[in-house]
Amino acid sequence: MRRTIEALAETRRLKEEELARTADAIRSEINDDSLVRRSSLLDEALARVEGSVPALEPGAAAKKSLFKRGAADRSRAGLDGGLVYALEELKGLFDRHVRETRKSISSLLDLVAKQAALMDARDREWDALGSNHVGMIFKSMEWRVDKLAAETEDVQLLMKKFLTLREKLDSLIRTLDEHKTPAPADVHTLLEPLEDGRYAGFENRFRGSEEEIRRQQAGYIASFPPGGKVLDLGCGRGEFLDLLREKGIEGEGVDQNGQMIDICLDKGLNCRKGDLLERLSAEADGSLSGIFSSQVVEHLPPAYLKRLVEVAFIKLRPGGVIVLETVNPVSVFALVQIYFLDLSHRQPLHPRALQFLIESAGFRNVEIRYAAPLDKERLRELPGADEKTALMNRNIDQLNDLLFAPPNYAVLGKKE
Repeated sequence: MRRTIEALAETRRLKEEELARTADAIRSEINDDSLVRRSSLLDEALARVEGSVPALEPGAAAKKSLFKRGAADRSRAGLDGGLVYALEELKGLFDRHVRETRKSISSLLDLVAKQAALMDARDREWDALGSNHVGMIFKSMEWRVDKLAAETEDVQLLMKKFLTLREKLDSLIRTLDEHKTPAPADVHTLLEPLEDGRYAGFENRFRGSEEEIRRQQAGYIASFPPGGKVLDLGCGRGEFLDLLREKGIEGEGVDQNGQMIDICLDKGLNCRKGDLLERLSAEADGSLSGIFSSQVVEHLPPAYLKRLVEVAFIKLRPGGVIVLETVNPVSVFALVQIYFLDLSHRQPLHPRALQFLIESAGFRNVEIRYAAPLDKERLRELPGADEKTALMNRNIDQLNDLLFAPPNYAVLGKKE
């Protein structure tokens, strides 16, 4: 919208300059000196016509104007060569006056047209400014509503945790009252939910709404073969498990965050808290039809991730599919605005590096699938078809590919 307003302001400025130039040109064409000079020439030509007219009576000292005599007087007077020349000169001056007048009228009409164009340009600019102001108000309201909704969800989760923590805290206080030393595990059970709740709040605020995540992940459902179970590693709030349930596909999730598990359990989803690799290793070899993980691998140490992919190959049945989605570090926008936003991220994973890791574990038909591009953020091309503009647009395309590549990607592999 800002670029649109800037373009409209530039159009309005050009219209103002064009109107000013036209007005200056008219002022230079139609000025007092030219009118006086034209009137003087007409007076001189008219005097020569009067001087060329013969007197009514021979020897008469006074002459009457030709234009004040009757038709008979003019016929008796006759028209000599000087009078004809003077009349032709007068006619030429009148013709010139008519042309200049028409030219002036045309210039004035052009001035009026430019004034109308300027008014239209101003109206467009004012409309855009007004629409932008209203749009900013609604956008601000939308942001505040989303923020309030996220905070409300945080409060609801915290209230559930508070009741659980209250029981554990009462138990710990009773232990202290008895002058006993509490076990480290009992203290840990108080601290862990607080950390889990903090990260769950982070997810609610910055990851995006559940509906938005569902839309992003819905395209992966068709990648999994029918029948069998799909294990979601790092199931989070359960968006993908919910999609599997809607499609009648058996799904199970595991997450290290206890509050995330509580969210999933409240939805009636099949999930449990635990270590991802340990949970995957507990599955029978060749028993899974699919393994899915979204926005998790960037949290894992390289050695852990390598082992996770190797175990995944063992646990999948022939024809089974693995899908690992993560932030795209090739996109500068995603790297700055998404990856570095989360302090728990360990390292970005280049798409080709993750592809190689999955291929080296034995998977085949490994492909990289990118998310939707960032069309709204991309730089706009310049209008025009000349060589300089074409060069600038090629440079803009290269910048767009670097800055605003798709924010996420997934690597898909199949066990044959």
